Amino acid sequence: MFEVLDRQTTLTGNQKKIVVAAIIGGALEFFDYFLIGFVLAFIIGPWQLTYGQSAVILLSSGIGAMLGAAIWGWVADRIGRRKVFIATVLNFSLATGLLYFTPENGWLYLTVMRFFVGFGVGGLYCVDLPLVQEFVPSSKRGFVSGLVTVFIPIGVGIGALLAGYLTPLIGWQGLFAIGVLPAFLTLLVRIWVPESPRWLARMGRYEEARTSLAWALQVEPQSLPLPTAADVAERRTSWLELFKYPRSLIVSWLGNLGAQTGVYGVTLWAPTLFVAILNIAPTEASKMVFVITLGGMVGRVGFSWFSERLGRRVSGGLLGFGAAVLLVLAGIFHDAFLAGISVYWLLLIAAAFFADGGFAVVGPYAAEVWPAHLRTSGMGSAYGFGGIGKIIGPLGLALIIGASDVLKPGAPVDNIVPAFIYLASWFAMAGAVYFFLGIETRGRSIEEIDRSLDEPRAGPALPPTVSAVQHTGGGQ
Repeated sequence: MFEVLDRQTTLTGNQKKIVVAAIIGGALEFFDYFLIGFVLAFIIGPWQLTYGQSAVILLSSGIGAMLGAAIWGWVADRIGRRKVFIATVLNFSLATGLLYFTPENGWLYLTVMRFFVGFGVGGLYCVDLPLVQEFVPSSKRGFVSGLVTVFIPIGVGIGALLAGYLTPLIGWQGLFAIGVLPAFLTLLVRIWVPESPRWLARMGRYEEARTSLAWALQVEPQSLPLPTAADVAERRTSWLELFKYPRSLIVSWLGNLGAQTGVYGVTLWAPTLFVAILNIAPTEASKMVFVITLGGMVGRVGFSWFSERLGRRVSGGLLGFGAAVLLVLAGIFHDAFLAGISVYWLLLIAAAFFADGGFAVVGPYAAEVWPAHLRTSGMGSAYGFGGIGKIIGPLGLALIIGASDVLKPGAPVDNIVPAFIYLASWFAMAGAVYFFLGIETRGRSIEEIDRSLDEPRAGPALPPTVSAVQHTGGGQ
């Protein structure tokens, strides 16, 4: 049945609807998650927050995302992708709405509620992409997965625009109230999306699997072969099984850790650092961040194309090393101007092309390198482990700059260079892991990847390029 799917050369209208639904869900997810970065720029002055207190607020959602990705990813392999998608959207949307009731100087309340926002966001991230991947042919999987991530920065951009233009009217609490809306919007879009046919087949629900895939392909169910137990390996998932695939674990875990540490450290602090370094109003800082998100969007389009043209390994290396170089330059030239324009801002826009754009590879690839029965568990574990970066990224920058220093507009940031070198080193680590240890998955069906991962792992491992040639019949 899935061979019929892999012979497909163009997507149907229903498959495109699934992709669009995933795009909307991902964008609104990141709107809720990164909203705190803009709010922080408004409250640091009145609340006299230190770098340390601000870092705790920012990193609490990272702790939640770590646990949410691991737990929701495991649940999705047990009860299905669709149910978990709905549950996670409700989770982070309602938690964001409750932030509207944050009391004055209530940074501890912000910290606790942001934990629950992260818990839901981590869960949605690890189930959304696998659901899309399991509905599209192998030849389209890399590009479509990347395309889903392309529009995620729209969520950050929406937050930037609302913070820049609406905050004077509705206050920063009003931004959190708007954060409830994703629950209604995404549920309306996703209510008609069926369960993953691959998950249904693995659960032995063959007729439902055929009906689900027939809906996606827009054909009669009877026109598709009915899967049998001989066609689909029904396997129960266990956390211990993740460690049977050490290369998948190392690549997906360390790749996520490096990329997330760098990007969340920069993005969550960006509005506040603009206020501190350039001595501008929070509304102006928010507008500058919006332009950075455009750089990330362009980057995601580029990396969606790179992943199919250059392969996942090379694209991952490009993301890590490119972002590392540009971040170091941004730190060095943070106080320089070119024709009256901040060089720091220009370099962050360029860095976003690699740092944020590279997530068109990071997320989809973390799902591809795991066998089918561990796909969301593996991706969830990788995103969860990478979630450590949501903690050590914001916290590391705060500790290097000076955790006990009170944040003030126009305050000197003497240690910005070592702080940015710290974040850049994590990107460089991710680039090295992807390029030198990566498993090339470009052009290979999910079944081919599964077979290669389950081959006997005794003896020396083949170089990635050789392995890819053997399984694709030529080329990387």
